[in-house]
Amino acid sequence: MRDRESFLPVSRRDMEERGWPDYDFLLITGDAYVDHPSFGTPVIGRLLEGAGYRVALLAQPPWQDARAIRAMGRPKLGVMLSAGNLDSMVAHYTAARRRRGEDFYSPGKKAGLRPDRAVIAYSGRVREAFPGLPVIVGGLEASLRRFAHYDYWDDKVRRSVLADSGADLLTYGMGERASLEIAARLAAGEKPGTMTDIRGTACMVKEHVCVYPFRDLPSFEEVRENRISYAEACRAEYAEHDAVRGRALFQRHGERYLLVNPPAAPLETAELDALAALPFTREAHPMYDEMGGVPALEEVRFSIIHNRGCFGGCSFCSLAFHQGRAVTVRSHESVLREAEEMTRHPLFKGYIHDVGGPTANFRHPSCRKQAKAGLCPNRSCLSPAPCPSLDADHSDYIALLRKLRALPGVKKVFVRSGVRFDYVMAEGKDDFLRELTKYHVSGQLKVAPEHCVDEVLDRMGKPHTAVFEAFCKKYAALNGKLGKEQYLVPYLMSSHPGSTLRDAVKLAVYLKERGIRPRQVQDFYPTPGTLSTCMYWTGLDPRTMEKVYVPRSYREKELQRALLQWFDPSKKALVLEALKKAHREDLIGYGPHCLIRPEKTETKKK
Repeated sequence: MRDRESFLPVSRRDMEERGWPDYDFLLITGDAYVDHPSFGTPVIGRLLEGAGYRVALLAQPPWQDARAIRAMGRPKLGVMLSAGNLDSMVAHYTAARRRRGEDFYSPGKKAGLRPDRAVIAYSGRVREAFPGLPVIVGGLEASLRRFAHYDYWDDKVRRSVLADSGADLLTYGMGERASLEIAARLAAGEKPGTMTDIRGTACMVKEHVCVYPFRDLPSFEEVRENRISYAEACRAEYAEHDAVRGRALFQRHGERYLLVNPPAAPLETAELDALAALPFTREAHPMYDEMGGVPALEEVRFSIIHNRGCFGGCSFCSLAFHQGRAVTVRSHESVLREAEEMTRHPLFKGYIHDVGGPTANFRHPSCRKQAKAGLCPNRSCLSPAPCPSLDADHSDYIALLRKLRALPGVKKVFVRSGVRFDYVMAEGKDDFLRELTKYHVSGQLKVAPEHCVDEVLDRMGKPHTAVFEAFCKKYAALNGKLGKEQYLVPYLMSSHPGSTLRDAVKLAVYLKERGIRPRQVQDFYPTPGTLSTCMYWTGLDPRTMEKVYVPRSYREKELQRALLQWFDPSKKALVLEALKKAHREDLIGYGPHCLIRPEKTETKKK
């Protein structure tokens, strides 16, 4: 459905055409408006609409002044705003702090349609447009910046985004429960300043009082000046991020306190099913047609999200600190209903591009203890080795994939989002990998070993290399038995905390010996809120408080990245420099073990 009336209203005119004399909530997002459950702001919009509220959505408004926001008219209850599906600084800048030329969440990939630090910028414009109106901030940017945090682009510790934005409340994580409770209490006439007890929210308070058990973090001023205190605060923030046993956290900011209440309980299966059944058009708003549409939609148009949460525990990933580690899933019936709707789409060619989520092959909690005890604090379910209590079982996921394959009109079902290979190996049988290899790989299976040095992998929260090697052998053997020519495409990361230049050389040698020539390499990006970013800033692993080597200079990061693409002629000078600095001149030459040939001038000198 592409008519404007099928979408949430995006202008005052839309509301007037619907006969609305007023409305309840204005939602603002830094993304273009794509009415799809993969986009956070439309999810909250449809949820509030389903609860009986009148909701309008303003996508990517100009932030230089308040005119566009004021033109929507003052809502009765409040404004909820988000930077979008990405942190606005990540959307705008590369790991090398260079400005990006494209934004896939904007029409026609046009860059610059959202502001830097969008939560702060939008909040300021809302205050100008509607003085005294409640302002609630949420989404990924707000969630990961809810505490005092290291900001890579300023290269300093910033206050909580709640303090910098001046908003009344902040929702973190998957904000459905918190948003509905805030809406109901605002509708009942309650003021935001009294809403200090909503799980999954944060607020600024004057008094050190909370209805939940709580603990204190080092203050903003202390973590700004003392890196040990910063690491201690980070450890506590992760330890308490659990809906079952987590406590509230106080962090002093000047004369006030930041109060972060315990996380909201994740949505259960019936609730996820109900959310997926809301009347999403699953299309970009037609106002973008002449601008080339919104490219981010194409990645998810024929993909299905079947789960939430991730107990994988990667240090550089924000999922554990945003969605949480507890896995919840949609029912088979809900997923099949969505797939059946896809088959009726005029652009559908018979291929479901993905049945995944944060980690595709998680369909139940990691162990049976979680329901009563929550997830273990400061421990990983999978790394460096699987926990003895881990319940590795793919049977439900296999059953779901088989049902999807059997649907009329479906030719092929792919699994393209991350498959946690150590979880596959932990099951101890080949049923899932055989099924995956036979039916659900499109020539290449993407996996994320990230590195080959175990000490670096420990900092990353990834399994040791022996696990990846065993997985590779099993995958190759299954392809051989099935008569298929399919390959593994490894995701690799350079310059992660703990990785020295010599470690990067070891990784380059490892790749060469196995004939792996990666075309894409991710340089470590210190994004807000992750354990790896804490290591980058403090030089300490917050889980152990051990010192960690950190590649900081742009030159060393460039050298480590180049080593992973030693075969690229454009990287030759950098690779030579890196090998010399690492005292690995034995890898410069003409032998089969060498990474690179010497420069011609060096040959002549010899």
